Amino acid sequence: MRGYLVGLVGSGIGTSLSPALHEREADVLGIRYLYRILDLDLLNATVGDLVAATNLAGYDGLNITHPVKQHVLHHLDELSPDAEAVGAVNTVTFAGGRSVGHNTDLTGFSRALTTGLPDAPLDRIVLLGAGGAGAAIGHALVSLGAKNLCVVDVDQARADKLADRLGATAAGLDWIKGADGLVNATPTGMVGHPGLPLPEELLRPDLWVADIVYRPLDTELLRTARGIGCRVLDGGRMAVFQAADTFRIITGREPDPDRMLRHFDEIARR
Repeated sequence: MRGYLVGLVGSGIGTSLSPALHEREADVLGIRYLYRILDLDLLNATVGDLVAATNLAGYDGLNITHPVKQHVLHHLDELSPDAEAVGAVNTVTFAGGRSVGHNTDLTGFSRALTTGLPDAPLDRIVLLGAGGAGAAIGHALVSLGAKNLCVVDVDQARADKLADRLGATAAGLDWIKGADGLVNATPTGMVGHPGLPLPEELLRPDLWVADIVYRPLDTELLRTARGIGCRVLDGGRMAVFQAADTFRIITGREPDPDRMLRHFDEIARR
């Protein structure tokens, strides 16, 4: 039986649930599958170093996470259409010595939003964060029919660049007045990055709020938004659906996203 060797590349990723999520699904499907954490900080390496080293070492693929989803583009041989459109990569496959970048954040968030908040209005949306994750979320929102999208980022040039690609607006947080929804695609709220990504007083009960952070699953943003009456969507669904798409790309086998959601719920709440 063919086995698979996969890694996760990023910074501060020791608490990631990706290894357990991927390996449990592989076990159910009868696949030998080893998923390793490759923390840039602990290894004192660059993303380019790790892409080259894992390719030579016979890895089948990688997940790429914060903060190198855009930096990795310069170290790949080829990009899938989704990755090229988004300008960010969260999945890399190796074959014949070549590396190919993919983006399953886009499809993962799309499915998360449509299943987790199926009737969420999309007329006016604020997207916090224009990095690799934010780029994927922005493309997902546009593909789902968002009519007026505003990108907000501490780096105005980065916000302007993403907004131009999306046909969106790059503005400040005042744009949230009258918005239907808010998506946090910044690291704020992650383990090691606590806090709120915007002032609490900007939240309103009629606003839906989504956070792509899943460690912790119940971020300060979601707790605050829920407390004032907002409908909220945590990052768990996106984590599962992007993982299922990555698993399919790397193995060619069809995972069961519903089973993966149940498993995620088990391990995330331990």
